[in-house]
Amino acid sequence: MGKVRVLVVEDSLSIRKRMMEILSGDPGLDVVGEAGDGKSAIELCQALKPDVVTLDMMLPVMTGLAATEYIMAYCPTPILIVSASTNRGELFRTYEALAAGALDVLDKPNGEETSGEWEERLISTVKLLSKIKVITHPRARLGGRRYPVQVPLSAETREPSGSCGLIAIGASTGGPAAMLQVLKALPREFPLPILFVLHLGRSFAGSFAEWLDAQSPIRVSYAKNGDPLPKPGQGRVIMAPPDRHLVLRQGTLRLTSDPERHSCRPSVDVLFESLALESAPDCAAFLLTGMGRDGAQGLLAIRQRGGTTVAQDEASCVVYGMPREAALLGAAERVLPLQQIAPALMRLAGFPEPGRRA
Repeated sequence: MGKVRVLVVEDSLSIRKRMMEILSGDPGLDVVGEAGDGKSAIELCQALKPDVVTLDMMLPVMTGLAATEYIMAYCPTPILIVSASTNRGELFRTYEALAAGALDVLDKPNGEETSGEWEERLISTVKLLSKIKVITHPRARLGGRRYPVQVPLSAETREPSGSCGLIAIGASTGGPAAMLQVLKALPREFPLPILFVLHLGRSFAGSFAEWLDAQSPIRVSYAKNGDPLPKPGQGRVIMAPPDRHLVLRQGTLRLTSDPERHSCRPSVDVLFESLALESAPDCAAFLLTGMGRDGAQGLLAIRQRGGTTVAQDEASCVVYGMPREAALLGAAERVLPLQQIAPALMRLAGFPEPGRRA
């Protein structure tokens, strides 16, 4: 098997040369090009066809966000964002890039890491992303930040349906774009509370709920320890905050610092398992795109206790990891494409099918 071919895009010459030195030092990687601005990154991506692009957000000539949108629309390539963005505006641009198809984000070293720690993370992440087969992302070709609208339910996807008082959703790699597409397709008056766990690096997760709230017709916020679970009719999205597990106990949202599950905190399994004990027959759980197996066992626990369970299908996943593990366990009652997740949520909330009266 050949080496993983990497294009390094970074406007700081010293940082760029350091990254190239790190990547070239691994026998499984080959740095095939370097760029200091977004326009050159696009040109080199088209010419060199690398397996992975490492991309800074703050670039001259054309920003990292604009480069991401173009690359994913016209020469789709796995993109790893490598950024030191910490202020609100820069974080929002990072979220926009993830929504546009970038796969993952890695913070630049801050000098506090142990020797070799950051270098190992960079190399392992690049190798991992090189195995992902990305698809053409529609965002730029649709003329900007627009997403598919709600589609009618087909005869094959009229289930799941029935009474439900709570929705839970878990996602990882590809999750920001997937969740945004789902929320964009729901009406403002969607009545059910949605508990949401997303794997996103702690350094970058702080403002994600605020960003998603600005994009979504439904209010989005981070969970606060001790808040009561909103009742049906008070629809909103409540996210697990960075580095805290979210669980439901006796109708109350709790945040914990319990050990990581599957190297994740927050963990989808931790949330789903708490719902299996607390309110399984009255809840529906959805496991979306993501790497690894977090969420599969929790989804199975909910199904075994009478809850509704759905996994995203392979064709529409950025990474068919977590949903695949759920399918192998028999944890998902239904396997649906991403564009059918919102219609399924609508039926669970009691909305009539398009063309029918309530």
